[in-house]
Amino acid sequence: MQIIQTDEAFRETVAEQALVTVAVFKTTWCPDCHFIDPFMPDVEAKYAGRIQFVQIDRDDLPDLCSELNILGIPSFIAFQGGKELVRFVNKLRKSREEIEQFLDRALEVAGALQE
Repeated sequence: MQIIQTDEAFRETVAEQALVTVAVFKTTWCPDCHFIDPFMPDVEAKYAGRIQFVQIDRDDLPDLCSELNILGIPSFIAFQGGKELVRFVNKLRKSREEIEQFLDRALEVAGALQE
């Protein structure tokens, strides 16, 4: 997963990708963020070629997170062509199944917009 460290890098990454880009917002101190770490590589592999994943540490980019209204972590926002498609943002722990349902929904929305 690509780690984004500046607002500019984030904006460039979500604007330039033809693929759906999912931004994963985390922090180092968040236990629910660490809960998803063991299975996220498998999730990334499952969606390879369809979704690009990027990771943002909320504490490193607080202004961007405020702009995007990231209140709970981990949170996920799907983008395509610089536009937000759908988000999975709340303060609850997220299971692999919930994350995959969100990713499937992001792909559905992207597909519907291309039709």
